[in-house]
Amino acid sequence: MSSVQPHTSPQSEDRPHGSVERNSMSTVFARPAVRRGAAVVGAGVAALVLWAGSGGDPVVRAADGGEQHVGAAAVVVTAVLAGLAGWALLTVLERVTRRAFRIWLAVATTVFLLSLLPAAGAAVGAHSVGTLLGLHTIVFAVLVAGFRRTRVR
Repeated sequence: MSSVQPHTSPQSEDRPHGSVERNSMSTVFARPAVRRGAAVVGAGVAALVLWAGSGGDPVVRAADGGEQHVGAAAVVVTAVLAGLAGWALLTVLERVTRRAFRIWLAVATTVFLLSLLPAAGAAVGAHSVGTLLGLHTIVFAVLVAGFRRTRVR
């Protein structure tokens, strides 16, 4: 005589009764590293969209006294490098203090505010000033919003 056993999937045996299975994509995106990477990429994309939407090519005074156009590559690379530097600092702070995000936010805000001075000072014309200030602001905002959602508790 054989007994009939209910069919169970391997996942249902591993989960507590009544729990909801999460799909693999939401599980992956829940990881802080993935979310922080998305924030860094998002900062680059947001900066590029703002740059393109403003007409592109803000002009700054170069060190030699001439003028230099700020192109799309410079905008994206700078935004991504700023994001990676912020990510590295936040990761280090998380290893040494329980108030990592709060400290990181203070440092990030200070760096952001200080970055506005040379951006505004080197820009040639009101359009370039507005574009550069907007680029700095959008990168800061995207990184803060993206990194805030990844706090390690």
